[in-house]
Amino acid sequence: MADASEDPTVFTAHSLPTDPRLWATVTNAYLGTRVYHDTLHVSGVYNGAGRDTHRAVLPSPLNVQLEAPTGTGEHLTKTFTLDTNTGSFLHTLEDSSFRAAQCIYAHRTLPHVLAFSVSLSRLAAGCGPITVLLQAAFSPESPDLDLHLGPDFQGARYLYGHTLTPEQPGGAQQEVHMLWTPVPPALTLGEGEEDRTWEFLAVVGSSQAEAQACLTEALRLQAGGSLYTAHAQAWAQLWAGCGLDVVGPLALRQALRGSLYYLFSALPQPGIPGYICHGLSPGGLSNGSREECYWGHVFWDQDLWMFPNVLMFHPEAARALLEYRIRTLAGALDNARNLGYQGAKFAWESAGSGLEVCPEDIYGTQELHINGAVVLAFQLYYHSTQDLQLFQEAGGWDVVHAVAEFWCSRVEWSPGEEKYHLRGVMPPDEYHSGVNNSVYTNVLVQNSLRFAAALAQDLGQPVPERWLVVADKIKVPFDLKHNFHPEFDGYEPGEEVKQADVVLLGYPVPFSLSPHVRRKNLEIYEAVTSPQGPAMTWSMFAVGWMELKDPRRAWGLLEKSFANITEPFKVWTENADRSGAVNFLTGMGGFLQAVLFGFTGLRITRAGVPFDPMCPAGVSGVCISGISYQGNTLDFSFCEDSVTIEIRDHAGPWAPPLEAELWPSQARLPLPPGHKVSFPRSAGRIQRSLLQEAEAASCSPRTSC
Repeated sequence: MADASEDPTVFTAHSLPTDPRLWATVTNAYLGTRVYHDTLHVSGVYNGAGRDTHRAVLPSPLNVQLEAPTGTGEHLTKTFTLDTNTGSFLHTLEDSSFRAAQCIYAHRTLPHVLAFSVSLSRLAAGCGPITVLLQAAFSPESPDLDLHLGPDFQGARYLYGHTLTPEQPGGAQQEVHMLWTPVPPALTLGEGEEDRTWEFLAVVGSSQAEAQACLTEALRLQAGGSLYTAHAQAWAQLWAGCGLDVVGPLALRQALRGSLYYLFSALPQPGIPGYICHGLSPGGLSNGSREECYWGHVFWDQDLWMFPNVLMFHPEAARALLEYRIRTLAGALDNARNLGYQGAKFAWESAGSGLEVCPEDIYGTQELHINGAVVLAFQLYYHSTQDLQLFQEAGGWDVVHAVAEFWCSRVEWSPGEEKYHLRGVMPPDEYHSGVNNSVYTNVLVQNSLRFAAALAQDLGQPVPERWLVVADKIKVPFDLKHNFHPEFDGYEPGEEVKQADVVLLGYPVPFSLSPHVRRKNLEIYEAVTSPQGPAMTWSMFAVGWMELKDPRRAWGLLEKSFANITEPFKVWTENADRSGAVNFLTGMGGFLQAVLFGFTGLRITRAGVPFDPMCPAGVSGVCISGISYQGNTLDFSFCEDSVTIEIRDHAGPWAPPLEAELWPSQARLPLPPGHKVSFPRSAGRIQRSLLQEAEAASCSPRTSC
């Protein structure tokens, strides 16, 4: 086992990977690029009609490489470092006489700003000038944008234009406006100077006024010497508020930190107002040009694989992801109508409008399970936050209702089996298409309809009788002979499957399974799952084996995920052979869930947050900080013999008091804010304290309790 004292937060190498796709990304909630890449992307800016729509390419002024002074000796040391603590990429050149450092970052609190700085320091006696070279490769051109140079503004160059082709006929051509600091070919530390720093900015907005305002604010911080400080402090504040770590192998700790870092990079800083989310794509905002990383489209990856992690740590951002689905509901309604059904069919691949933009019809028409993933995200959010406003006033109920209506119009009654069937679908296992009664999809139908009915009751809405009839009578295939769930009608044990499918029943999809059936599902599908499948698959097998208290088998399967993590910057690839999407947030999301929900046994339910912790082989402790639940922020940690819970923050009087109910004893331990509560390791549930709520309710303003 690696030395756990080594720092898992900083990733350093002396050379860059030979494959530039694996270089570190520089991303915030609005802008994204890779270091030393000639392209950047703007959130929500797509070019191309219909199924040709893709992230629009904007030329990147940050594509600048630092080179050593002419005549530098053979003892020059180069390092490339991704520092997750500060959200910064650092390239350093150093010999006995000088040190040059280039720091590249996407600003955390000014999301319209990308920046890099170059610092030169004299290390040896002497006063002669020291010069470093800046190799810039910037051309104000784009295959997706009609770009024009405009007048300079406050010393910055100006480039503006619009996308060439809207996603839908008659749609708007999106505007892009960029201001950037011109980069000289060289920088010189003058005679007698000991050190000096230069800063360069790139600012992007949707209008000239927005770009100018954002540049003015960045220049104000720069003039006060706090541009980078504000960015680094925001990252420090984020890490102080939440995190996930283990006492275990360094490789695991690094994988967790890197995955959290890349996922958090795609989200806004907590508390910053005005964030509009345009969805999370599998390769993140740094990727998604035409023919690359699914063209920046939004899939079920957002709702099933990334969302649960976001919800646990950052409910504001989780709500923003749901608001993306609400804004694209009109497109989903059109998708259903185009297929001849009622309600809403969310696009398998979605961009700006929510209309289907998948280049291949078969996926858009058959992968109906995306609807169930979307509703599951709304369900988890509702149970975790009790945010009624989203459902009553902001359109959440409309989404849930529309999906329920779609399911009821899409199923067909089978008189022979006296069950509802869902025919002609493709399950997550894309090796099989046009199948009937995908068990994964049909269980999601049940879950969607039952949640819709329960939510309707909470909101005082009528509950259509058919919702519960279909939920109760939809076929859920089960093989009594082999005691497992066949993937679909006619599936034979031994048929190869592409990825996690049936094993998603139980977690992340709520579904009651006996331990014996859960084991059979895992064993049968583990043996036939393709080794070329996507990265998130083995994480879900690991969760299943953790549920069954087999830590060695769980760890063995989780270890398979490490084949998708590239060195040195922990960039994930979709497939173990390095093919597919890169900076694969989907794989990171599955991996994080394996620890956040698998090691801990945490689940988000209507009744509370159950837990059932177990350390897998090689891990002796887990610490999670900053879990958000109904206005409370809590830390949850455990080791081999004990569990500790602390309510760190209480949002106010609306946030309910919590308690931990332990199983099987049913002992109830109050969880007062600011106090650590420890107990022997056992299963249980974090839940609202009904007794304390009753006591609080009995106190009037004129009485003391």
